[in-house]
Amino acid sequence: MLRLRNSASAFASAVMAAILFLSSVAPVSADDPGKQGKHSWPAVAEPVNLAILIQDDLVGNVSNEMKITRDFIKALPQGSQVMVGYITAGSLQVRQPFTTDLQKAADSLRIVISSTSASPFNPYVEVLEALRKFDSKNRNRNAVLLISDGLDTSRGFDSASVLRSIDLDRAIKEANKRNVAIYSFFAPSVGLSRWNHLAASYGQSSLNRISDETGGKAFFEGSTGFVTFDPHFRRFAQALNERESRGD
Repeated sequence: MLRLRNSASAFASAVMAAILFLSSVAPVSADDPGKQGKHSWPAVAEPVNLAILIQDDLVGNVSNEMKITRDFIKALPQGSQVMVGYITAGSLQVRQPFTTDLQKAADSLRIVISSTSASPFNPYVEVLEALRKFDSKNRNRNAVLLISDGLDTSRGFDSASVLRSIDLDRAIKEANKRNVAIYSFFAPSVGLSRWNHLAASYGQSSLNRISDETGGKAFFEGSTGFVTFDPHFRRFAQALNERESRGD
């Protein structure tokens, strides 16, 4: 009987040792948040000066994406500077001026108002204002992340007025002057771009233009729908790293 007990004890010890060994050498799962991160984007390789501008009259689903946006800010490399601003009711509300305190910048994000009362004159006037807040002496690469429906109907609702907007042209010129790449995420507003496919198309085309002509990229899926920013942040991080590797 004693021999059986000793054998059982030895077997149990061997099983436990095997489990511990396998757990120490098993590959890390891609779903392990402790090792791979909770989100699917790659690490941004180099510090960046990033102004995040959020249009305040976007649909309420955008507020659900503030956590993932906070996570992206906090994951930026040390030495990065972040500014957070809201494009609201014809003005730029700077919630956090440029800071290297990434936690502070992340905490300055709030939910969007999601009301036509917060609709801007057009988003590009405030983009122009934000561009003037970049420090030309800082050696980091400069970028804007514009979260907007991209629509400027302040001078009419036709392709010539919207896609060749005066303020859009001015923002592009200023961004190139200051060497700031503008990246954009499309999200519909509670107004025209939520239900009008032509308005959404105009807005996306405008975002694509300001991003393409300043060295950035525009990210959107579908026309008036909205799901999540997670794939956009993955592609945004990749684009930042590609730009760094090219030395732009």
